[in-house]
Amino acid sequence: MTRMQTNPGARAGHIGARQIYEALRDQIMARVYGTDGQLPSSRALAGEMGVARSTVTVAYEQLAAEGFIETRHGARPRVARAVVARFGERLRQDPPRWIEPPRGLVANFRYGELSPSDFPVLAWKKAVTAAMARRPERLAYDDPCGSLRLRTALQGYLWRSRSVRCEVEQIVVVNGSQQGLDICARLLLDAGDRFVMEDPGYQMARHTFAATGAETVPIPVDADGLETGRLDGVEARLAYVTPSHQYPLGGVMPIGRRHQLLAWARKNDAYVIEDDYDSEYRYDTKPIPPLHALEGSGSVIYLGTVSKTLSPTLRIGYLVVPSGLRSLFAAAKQVMDRHTPLIEQEALAAMLESGAYDSHVRRVRRRNAERQQALLGALRRRFGDRVRIDGTAAGLHVVAWFDDLQQKREDALIQAARARGVGIYPVSALRVGPRRSKTVGLVMGYSALEIAQIERGCKLLAQAVAELD
Repeated sequence: MTRMQTNPGARAGHIGARQIYEALRDQIMARVYGTDGQLPSSRALAGEMGVARSTVTVAYEQLAAEGFIETRHGARPRVARAVVARFGERLRQDPPRWIEPPRGLVANFRYGELSPSDFPVLAWKKAVTAAMARRPERLAYDDPCGSLRLRTALQGYLWRSRSVRCEVEQIVVVNGSQQGLDICARLLLDAGDRFVMEDPGYQMARHTFAATGAETVPIPVDADGLETGRLDGVEARLAYVTPSHQYPLGGVMPIGRRHQLLAWARKNDAYVIEDDYDSEYRYDTKPIPPLHALEGSGSVIYLGTVSKTLSPTLRIGYLVVPSGLRSLFAAAKQVMDRHTPLIEQEALAAMLESGAYDSHVRRVRRRNAERQQALLGALRRRFGDRVRIDGTAAGLHVVAWFDDLQQKREDALIQAARARGVGIYPVSALRVGPRRSKTVGLVMGYSALEIAQIERGCKLLAQAVAELD
């Protein structure tokens, strides 16, 4: 008798190969059959399910193609000896979602995208051309920590722009902030460990840490970022925070909470990963020194990127790691991919050295300040007191709360807006623990939009809200 189960209410004639495949796949993943366990023959399973043998054969062929089972002529199928490692199983159970950007929208308020018109085409082209024209002494693998020229330039940039003082040897150039997070996860977490996450927070960071088998400890955030008072009694190996502009709610962590977080890290012998993802964009507040500057780099790993200033397509980021971890991070980077592509590193170094990068940042900061003001004005004109806006002091997005719209109507609002050509994205999708808010909150990015698009998008969003009313 097989352990195969499908919907007991379904008539046999309605059971197809897809249903059989999905049921067997789920049972294999749940280890119902065990590693190397035998499945029923196609003839036996077809007889039990009351379907054609060819239907079961199609399901088995799909399972074999995906590596779940092994088949051999004349023998019953067996569960593959190693479908995937535990890392793969954890990713299957909690996969990050890649959402294809919708096409043809009037306004897409998706966060993380930049306007192509902001990219410094001429300056970047000049820097890349110069890097390619420079004849190297040899064509060989380079330092896994990155180009010495770029790390030297980054050292100066971080000191003058963010008050981060470090040695060149502490800087590790990575393929975007995501690889930086991945290296931290692999080196600092084991299965069964715990890590602190802001809630709501950056889901790609959570997925990266959880894939190691570590357990998420969600800590709520408020208008001042992570509620550090809730860390009392929490034991964890690391904490991931965005203190300069909390993602997504936009709070700036005050100095008192920063010291409280660092004291917790010292007490627990834990590391704090400080993601300074969009620190270049400040509008109404004077920058607070980063955690790294307060701590003296003992327990803080500083993470930066050019994805929010140049382009996310370049995949260039950097870590500033404690001196004692430098050789370990270098070894991990070498094992993962040798090093980040050198042409792009040399081009970025040239822009930093010449001042072209700083000039570009000042220019896009002004443009994004104008976009933000356009968005704030449009939201207030269209919604008045119905909308409450957070996170305006810095960054490339704001959070718009519609306190008179219950969260259960969130999906309907998203669909109504999409029908009018407007892409909107809820705060609720970024939560880990129980939902604390009962109303609709939208993360509204503006850095990829022109002012006319922002105005038009808010007008259409107002129509969508009116439809729900």
